[in-house]
Amino acid sequence: MIKKIILLMLLICLMPQDNSALAKEKILFVPHDNRPISYQQTAEVIEQLGYEILLPPKKLLSVENSDSHTDELWAWLEKNSKSARAAVIASDSMLYGGLIPSRKHEIDSEIISARVERFKKLHADNPRLKIYIFGSLMRTPHTGTAGDIEEPSYYAEYGEKIFKYTSLLDKQEISGLTVDDKNNLVYLENSIPAEILSDWLERRNKNFAATKKLIDFANDGVISYLIIGRDDNSPLSQTHRENRKLLAYAENIPKTKFQSLAGIDEFNLLLLTRAVNEMRGTTPKIFIRYNKGKGAKTIPPFSAEPIGDSINDAVIILGGKVVDNPKRADFVMLVNTDFYGDTFWAHNRKPDGTEFQPNLTPSASTKIFADMVEDYVNAGYLVGVADINFANGADNALMKILHDKNLLFKLQSYAGWNTATNSTGFALATGVLAKNMSAESKNKLLARRYLDDWAYQANIRTIVGNKLNPVSYYQFNDERAAVEAEETRLMNDFAKNNLPPFAFLRDLKVTNPWNRMFECEIEFND
Repeated sequence: MIKKIILLMLLICLMPQDNSALAKEKILFVPHDNRPISYQQTAEVIEQLGYEILLPPKKLLSVENSDSHTDELWAWLEKNSKSARAAVIASDSMLYGGLIPSRKHEIDSEIISARVERFKKLHADNPRLKIYIFGSLMRTPHTGTAGDIEEPSYYAEYGEKIFKYTSLLDKQEISGLTVDDKNNLVYLENSIPAEILSDWLERRNKNFAATKKLIDFANDGVISYLIIGRDDNSPLSQTHRENRKLLAYAENIPKTKFQSLAGIDEFNLLLLTRAVNEMRGTTPKIFIRYNKGKGAKTIPPFSAEPIGDSINDAVIILGGKVVDNPKRADFVMLVNTDFYGDTFWAHNRKPDGTEFQPNLTPSASTKIFADMVEDYVNAGYLVGVADINFANGADNALMKILHDKNLLFKLQSYAGWNTATNSTGFALATGVLAKNMSAESKNKLLARRYLDDWAYQANIRTIVGNKLNPVSYYQFNDERAAVEAEETRLMNDFAKNNLPPFAFLRDLKVTNPWNRMFECEIEFND
């Protein structure tokens, strides 16, 4: 008997111990750039669940000299894929060096094609690895801006004409052109230098060909799930035109394998959430409710489709199911839309030198939505808020009400940081995952969104930006240190005045790692 006990104890000692260092499963994640929201903020959500996220070094995702990093990034991916259970990969990073480089690169089509083929080898070398890919159709901004790093330099002068020209090409194929349209088409084509138009369209043709090959891989099972995003697109534009052709090419492929939809930045977290759900064998049930009025039929800026369609597709991406009764739901998502379907711009105002005063007077629509949030929280539902009343940044009036009602940290998730689809996707994915997080983890994720989306994007950025000239708003010259110091001061004041005294909120530091004011990085005191 003693021998049996000793043998049993010996076997127990030899068994793997379930400590956090050994038990963490690994998910490989290659973002489309190293902006804070794309890189560490997205990874942070999954890490709060106890997974280890394998992230490439930031330098391999930098905008500067991006294509010189691509081979190193592939080497990193192929090496680390052997230890991961799932991989969420931005194809723009693996083909062009990142999302922004995809819009400006000078890479030969043969090199791009060879890089696409490496996904097939990645699957062959790791047959058990689930490979989730997200990429983009190149965007078509309405105008260009001097100093903007996101488009070729010529787009500042010719961007508006390029947009109008390609919107007429799109219209011509859909419904035909009027006589005035035809005359305008000729005028626009003649007023854009041929070499500029050729450069812009040739780059898009390379991207379109690569995207078709990725769709083939999704259909064949090389890729477990593929999303192609349309960032900053309009109902009539070159992006919309290419998407029509893409959907025709993929018409027989189900949404369980491939989707093309508005947005881009939110897809990384949606696919990571899908990876977690598939690893756990779970299908979360989600109830979605919109503010009164136009609601799901709202077509927000930078999108060519109703927000309700975008959200329903996002649920499919993360591996969930929409239900029509909150009592059957694992998570309730409430969407802050305007009664008339408008999207307001005031909190994303470009610098104009005037003093910024946040509008804290709620509209009737905002009051209705705040009451809706309170009702669902008080009824015991797990609630998330997608705040898309403004095109970029939180609704100050709504946030004040939620603060005064003590609802901010009774939510599961919140997002209002950028375009409507960015925010709805992020709030949706985080809310689905939050039920498996500790209270401390949820508080940290919520606090980051309130500081970034509410404090910075809806207030601090405009306050500090008004002290700069418009070019500096998009790209700093010598004022970065002074700007970051002022942002840090204002951020700490905001946290003290609006958020609980969490230890991790002491002595916050704000930086602008992309040398512009559009986004910031907030360092917690962990």
